[in-house]
Amino acid sequence: MKIYAISDLHLSFAVNKPMDIFGEIWDDYLTKITTDWNTKVCDDDIVLIAGDISWAMRAKEVSPDLDFISKLNGKKIMIRGNHDYWWTTISAVRRILPKNIYAIQNDALKFGDYIFCGTRGWTVSETGVFETEHDHKIFNSEIVRLELTLSAAKKLQKNNEKIICMIHFPPMNSKKEPSEFTNLIEKYGVIKVVYGHLHKNKKSFSSPLYYIQNGVEYYLTSCDMLNFELVSIV
Repeated sequence: MKIYAISDLHLSFAVNKPMDIFGEIWDDYLTKITTDWNTKVCDDDIVLIAGDISWAMRAKEVSPDLDFISKLNGKKIMIRGNHDYWWTTISAVRRILPKNIYAIQNDALKFGDYIFCGTRGWTVSETGVFETEHDHKIFNSEIVRLELTLSAAKKLQKNNEKIICMIHFPPMNSKKEPSEFTNLIEKYGVIKVVYGHLHKNKKSFSSPLYYIQNGVEYYLTSCDMLNFELVSIV
């Protein structure tokens, strides 16, 4: 079993939200993703999708986007991104998922020697002070959610299975300073973290596609940052 990752697909088969408005790099990007994906991935492999899956606003609009993903090779495990407005309750999401797509929210999944967990996350302050009380509230809520999913992963860990965590937002600031997110990631023995959210066209902080901090491997997987190719995790 091989494990790959990608994020920020921003699919829009049922809504008028073409990604090429964000630059020529997005021209025909789904063909690039499909070709690379199906070349690399076999049926027993897993692809992690770290949020911002679809521009859909409701369940009926996301159906063709999920159908597109389901037709790609392998099993897929996904978490919610900040633009996944169609993602309401986890039970509602799971009712509409095709059989080869799995969603994580406050829980975890085990396949073979690996356990997968994850949450959306939120922006980590550059200064240690949040710009608004709203940001602070969401951040604290996501800390709780991260610990819930990590605790669920630990409960599944019976034979030293390796824990891989997905989080949509970068779990640290641009200075790679420790945060409540990274502290929990290290506390629960996560070996690899997959995140997204950052794009080439945004004036946000830059981040390397891969680095190691305190023994944890971090992978940035926004599809435009990867030239629309899956990154190998295992």
